[in-house]
Amino acid sequence: MPINELDRIDKQIINELQRDGKLSNLELADRVALSPSPCLRRVKRLEDEGYITGYTAMVDPDKIGCGLIAYVSIHLNKVSGSSHAPMEAFARDVQKWPEVVECYALSGEMDYILRVQVKDLAAFSAFSMNVLMKHPSVVDMRSSFALQKIKESKMLYVK
Repeated sequence: MPINELDRIDKQIINELQRDGKLSNLELADRVALSPSPCLRRVKRLEDEGYITGYTAMVDPDKIGCGLIAYVSIHLNKVSGSSHAPMEAFARDVQKWPEVVECYALSGEMDYILRVQVKDLAAFSAFSMNVLMKHPSVVDMRSSFALQKIKESKMLYVK
């Protein structure tokens, strides 16, 4: 179902659950002005249709020793013009690296951008030199470090 087929209450449910995934069905129903049974049916439908893909706990990276955030641009060696083997190998291997919390394929000069979260500069240095730079597909790597968090949100406001 496309977004334009969601009604106002479906959108409110999605937004409320993004704000607080621990809401009880009773609290959620109250916030969206429904009785609990129809509210639960709507949540189940939104989950079944893939609008709500899961629930997770947000963890403070500083509390668990992952306070350094680096954005790493990766350029790969493309062996032949038609071969995607280096890209497929890198995309497969990046799944195994817990230091990488996000990875996106890019258009433009660089092939991927990674968000890497580690304890400190020494941990980043070890990861970049022992993992990233040793990967057979990687030709170039450029890093930038986050100096200050201005905004961080996982919420996608549904209008």
